[in-house]
Amino acid sequence: MMRIGLGINYAGGFKEVAAEVADLERAGLDIVFVPEAYSFDAVSALGYLAAKTDRIQLASGILQLYTRTPTLTAMTAAGLDYVSDGRYILGLGASGPQVIEGFHGVPYDAPIGRTREVVDICRAVWRRERLQYDGKHYQIPLPADRGTGLGKSLKLINHPVRERIPVLLAALGPKNVELAAEIAEGWQPIFFLPEKAEQVWGQPLAAGRAKRDAALGDLEVFAGPPLAIGDDVDGLLEWVKPHLALYIGGMGAKGKNFYHTLAVKYGYGAEADRIQELYLAGEKELAAKAVPDALVRDVSLIGSAAFVKERVAAFREAGVTALNVVPLAGTAAERLKLVEKLRAIC
Repeated sequence: MMRIGLGINYAGGFKEVAAEVADLERAGLDIVFVPEAYSFDAVSALGYLAAKTDRIQLASGILQLYTRTPTLTAMTAAGLDYVSDGRYILGLGASGPQVIEGFHGVPYDAPIGRTREVVDICRAVWRRERLQYDGKHYQIPLPADRGTGLGKSLKLINHPVRERIPVLLAALGPKNVELAAEIAEGWQPIFFLPEKAEQVWGQPLAAGRAKRDAALGDLEVFAGPPLAIGDDVDGLLEWVKPHLALYIGGMGAKGKNFYHTLAVKYGYGAEADRIQELYLAGEKELAAKAVPDALVRDVSLIGSAAFVKERVAAFREAGVTALNVVPLAGTAAERLKLVEKLRAIC
C-alpha cells in the first residue's frame, strides 16, 4: 500500500492547522511535511505537531543545509525524534542561492559536498560518537589555526531515541539525485512526471544505488502531486499553473533555475522559456496561462476516481513509495474527504 503524505502551507500559521493534521491522521494520513523556505521555522511547527498527534510521521520538508551547523541539525533532529517518540524524518535540501544568499547572507557553495558531510556528521552525532570530523567543508573540532585552539571533541549528552534517524534528501540535478540514492533513506523530487522519470533520473538513481549501503534499505521516493478527485475537477488544473509558473519562471535567474531545466528535460523547452520570459518581466498571470495543461495533468492527481487510480499506478510503477499530496480544496473538511478518497484508492 502506497503511503500518503501532505505538506502544510508555510504561509499560514501551524497552530491553526494542527487540529486538521490530527483529523487527517485519523483518516489515514501517514506523513506530514513542514516546509521552511523563508517563513516561520519548521522546527517550531514540528514540535507543536508532535504534541498534537500520535501516529503520523513528521518530516521537515526541508531544512536547508546552509542555515544550521551540521551538529545543530543533528541535535535538532534528535530532539524532534525524542518529542515525537521516534516519528521524525530529517528532510534536508540545499534550497537555492536566492534564498540562501538573499535571506540568510550565506554563500551558496558546494551543495553536493556539503550534503554528504552534513549527513555523515549527523549520523556520527546520533551514534553518540566523540565527534572528530575532517571534511573538505566542515572540520570539527575547529582547527586551532582558525579559532582559539580551545575546541574539544564532544559527544551528544542525550541518548537519541534512534541512532539512525531517516534522512530524506530533496534533489533534482543528476549529481544530487545520485547522492540521495547512495546515502539517504528517502529522495524527494519535485514535479515528478512518472512517464519521464526513468529518462530524467534513471541513470543517476542507478549510479547511486550501486554504491548504496544495504543497511539503508530500499530508497523511498516521495512525489508531491496536487490532488483533486471528482468528475468535474478539470478546472482545478488552473489552480496549479501559478505554482508551476513561479518555479519554472521565477525560482532563479536564466541559466540558474533548476525547475526550468527540469521542464526542458520533460520536453517542454519552448514553453518553459516562454514562462520564464513572462515571469521575469513581471507578467505573472500571463506566465501562468502559458503553463501547458498537459504538464499540469501529468504531474498531478486531478480527475475522476478512475483517472486518479490510473495515475497512482503510474507513480507506483515509476518507483514512488509515498505520495506527498497537495489537496486542492478550500476547507479542512474537503481536504479530509480527499485524503479519505485517496486512501481508498491507494
